[in-house]
Amino acid sequence: MGSFVSQPLDSAKVAAPPEAASSAKPAPISAPGVATSPVQSPLFNNCWSCRVLSGSGLIGAGGYVYWVARKPMKLGYAPGPGTIAQMVFGISMACWGVVILSDPKGKAFRAG
Repeated sequence: MGSFVSQPLDSAKVAAPPEAASSAKPAPISAPGVATSPVQSPLFNNCWSCRVLSGSGLIGAGGYVYWVARKPMKLGYAPGPGTIAQMVFGISMACWGVVILSDPKGKAFRAG
């Protein structure tokens, strides 16, 4: 029994590095009008549940940030530049959430 620190370490075998391409066979040169890379999938898989979760989360976070910045103003304190910046940031976060939910370019599609 005991911790992993007191156990002897297992020696792991390291794979040999791949052999370098020989200079006798250079890589083929592609034609000037041919695409060199295949079409890449989008960075995020835009599934509906992911968009709903992240969009509503951003709207909620933006609303909270705006609400916290607005709270001292309701008590009668004059807003400073930091408070205004916080309110703008909160509105921006909420707008970003709306954009994620609405998917204006129609890139997302329902699979299944």
